[in-house]
Amino acid sequence: MSADPLRVVLCWHMHQPEYRDPKDGEFLAPWTYLHVLKDYVDMAAHLESAPEGVRAVVNFPPILIEQIVDYAERVRAALDTGADVGDRLLSSLLTPDLPTERERRRALLERSLQAQQHQMIDRFPAYARLAAMTRAALEIESGPDYLGDPHLADLLTWYHLAWLGETVRRSDQRVQTLLNKEHGFTPEDRRELVEVIAELLASVMPRYDDLAARGRVELSTSPYAHGMLPLLIDFAAAREARPDTTLPDAENYPGGSERAAWQLERAAAYGVEHFATRPVGCWPSEGGLSAQSIELIEQHGFIWTASGEAVLRHSLGSDDPGSEEVHRPYRLDQSDTVCFFRDDELSDLIGFEYKDWHGDDAVADLVQRLERIASEGEPGRVVAIILDGENPWEHYPHNGIHFIPALYRALLTNEALKLTTFSDCVNDASIPVRTLPKLVAGSWVYGDFGTWIGDPDKNRAWDLLCEAKRVCDRKMAQIDDATQRSAIERQLGICEGSDWFWWFGDYNPEGTVAEFDALYRRQLAALYRLLDEPEPKSLAEAVSHGHGRPELGGAMRRGRE
Repeated sequence: MSADPLRVVLCWHMHQPEYRDPKDGEFLAPWTYLHVLKDYVDMAAHLESAPEGVRAVVNFPPILIEQIVDYAERVRAALDTGADVGDRLLSSLLTPDLPTERERRRALLERSLQAQQHQMIDRFPAYARLAAMTRAALEIESGPDYLGDPHLADLLTWYHLAWLGETVRRSDQRVQTLLNKEHGFTPEDRRELVEVIAELLASVMPRYDDLAARGRVELSTSPYAHGMLPLLIDFAAAREARPDTTLPDAENYPGGSERAAWQLERAAAYGVEHFATRPVGCWPSEGGLSAQSIELIEQHGFIWTASGEAVLRHSLGSDDPGSEEVHRPYRLDQSDTVCFFRDDELSDLIGFEYKDWHGDDAVADLVQRLERIASEGEPGRVVAIILDGENPWEHYPHNGIHFIPALYRALLTNEALKLTTFSDCVNDASIPVRTLPKLVAGSWVYGDFGTWIGDPDKNRAWDLLCEAKRVCDRKMAQIDDATQRSAIERQLGICEGSDWFWWFGDYNPEGTVAEFDALYRRQLAALYRLLDEPEPKSLAEAVSHGHGRPELGGAMRRGRE
């Protein structure tokens, strides 16, 4: 390795919002457990099997871990005692008797088609045939009546087989037997598949803790329910990067600074309770930072944070800062917390472009780009590659198994490069930290907050939240019971999550917008119930109606327009 290699940090961010119905705890969407099976498991396996010296940062918000732990307990109880899982899709896979109601069956049939067509459905001919038949039947109202229990059982089984991690499909004999069987899955077959699912759910977080204990992973966290801190603190933060942003009718989110602090306080406490090693890094929701939010992050004991390259560009007043500026850690004046900035080009190549490349060619291209960066500048630089650690891989052949392990090996063996973590960079005296005179508030998406505020639908969602918060402030003054107050604060935190605002807007897909719209209004309604207040009539009306077709379904956005 060269005397001063270019430090490279790979940061994989995992997150899902709260999907549980606050009334009865039922999971209203399956994305948490499906991403565990496919992505969190595979990403852990790649790190476990990587050569000694491979390291990465993996980020988990508390609200995601809560749901993973809950799923693991529920599925185990369902297998052992017959208890209800509390997830209709997973329950239907396990239950010998499939539902008979047409609408319930239609919902299961539709859900079992929600997978990437080329890489997850067409890859398996038996699943592709079932999917084609299902789509044809669903074109008419009575379509579910034409598809009997054998069809539904096979479709449910194949859906979950397709959502398993590639490392599981290649190593678990039970799964290979089901794949080879192809059709005619019995209740016993489906139960065995749920046994596999239960094992994966129970083991995934301990695997990351073990990786952290071995120095393979630095675990970091985010605000408790993935709230967008700068906007909670001050809506006007949106105008620092985009002065023409139209703000909500509400002047500001009431008591927003205190709520941002609550999100961070809960995240810090959760890290102490549930991680083997307390996280010292905070990946703010969607890389959203402002000067005020960095101050709060520091106050809650985090030594590093990060954002997008465009935020640095705006802060430096430069349209195109060079490698010498982007690949440096910074501190704001009077702050000890170190801020890293994402290399948008390299991160977006992994998130959006390399899926269509041969894995070896993609790795070679990325390494060549890093070598060029290493040859161009002064010592002590850090390239931060930060991206979604769950959504890209369904667009890669075999869930990225040809790309990710090869990337780890190539980075490890290149003498000009050094895989490391953000914490180690902070503690490395040979890496100088620059002072950033000011920070222009923004996120990793284009360096602004247009994904969460400014659109009429997004602003309406903020106004609904502000109205609920005002009621909350009035009622909380009358509540002495600590348990009730805690439940209200948590529910308010759920409503503050950034995902709701991400999906509002007509540029997003209709079905996804409708699902998250309903979830958001349901969470707000639950807050009113906890406050013993009537729900406003406005919660009966949809906030947004999508009809767009964004890149890769809209679950990810590029750092650059």
